[in-house]
Amino acid sequence: MPRTNMFVATLVLGLWAGMAYPADEERPSTPILGAEEQQAKEEGMRLYGIRWRSVAISHLEKAAEAGDVESMYYLGEIHRFMDRGMSREAIDWYHSAAQGGDPHAMLRLEWGMICELADICPEDHDSWVDMALEQELPRAEKGDPEAMSTLFDVYNMLGDPRTALDWLERAAEAGNPEAQDWLGTITQNRSGELPPKLEDVKAAEPWFRKAAEQGYAPAMYNLSLALRKQERHDEDWEWTQQSSQHGHISGRLAVGWCYLDHTWADFCPDDIEDRIKGWAILHAVYKETRNETAEGILGRHQDLLTEAEIAEAEKLAEDWLNRDPPLSYFPPKYGF
Repeated sequence: MPRTNMFVATLVLGLWAGMAYPADEERPSTPILGAEEQQAKEEGMRLYGIRWRSVAISHLEKAAEAGDVESMYYLGEIHRFMDRGMSREAIDWYHSAAQGGDPHAMLRLEWGMICELADICPEDHDSWVDMALEQELPRAEKGDPEAMSTLFDVYNMLGDPRTALDWLERAAEAGNPEAQDWLGTITQNRSGELPPKLEDVKAAEPWFRKAAEQGYAPAMYNLSLALRKQERHDEDWEWTQQSSQHGHISGRLAVGWCYLDHTWADFCPDDIEDRIKGWAILHAVYKETRNETAEGILGRHQDLLTEAEIAEAEKLAEDWLNRDPPLSYFPPKYGF
């Protein structure tokens, strides 16, 4: 199962029925990209990270056409999302990525039943998930944390959640920050209750912290939320700031809002208020990402500043635009 609580898709396979790729088709390799292609990929991934999917396509295509397998996979993701299912373009890009060795592209093809419905099948394997397993299991057994984490998705696809969780735990214990963050999320939500039980939040905190201390922005933000649920506001504020500095959009929004109006949340320090700075941060988020939450906060608080102060803030916003690392929602690779 993809790493999400919901997965809605519509198979659009009419154009693909009966089509198959030649058995001797050469699998693409992943060359070192030239400077222009690498720049295009980075811009495409930045745009993908802020959900500007359609704009990202032309940039990622430049890298994919140069043989970059990761760009092929994300082009599949973009077309699947935009087309609300496994469209012709999505299948084509996933297939190219799978042939290049991307295990999550193999899982997408397996999930979409592309072998059965469109006769696009892997060479020398019974299924796409078998191909992913054969590729990733030896790497994981040799101690590769990324492969261990991938096996979580592979074994879930195989209907073996216990083995899947075992591999996720091994990946987390081996230091993979994405696995640590995901294990924290699973631990926090294991009761199925909303809001999560406090005891589960406390049990999840160490995993979020391990990943956060490695610089993984999603874990920084998740750690701040876990601390917030425990009313540990000083630590919460510190990690919220850290997530903002590492490009997490939700963290940046929270920081900007605290500066604009510290009374909106208990974790905002009482002495933090700087309305011009807060407006500048939120205006920059909106200008860079068109984030609706930023727009809404600004709209609700516009009476707090004079026209001159707003003008000053919007000038200051230039200092908050296009920082490195870039703003992102940090969508999981194998999400919904």
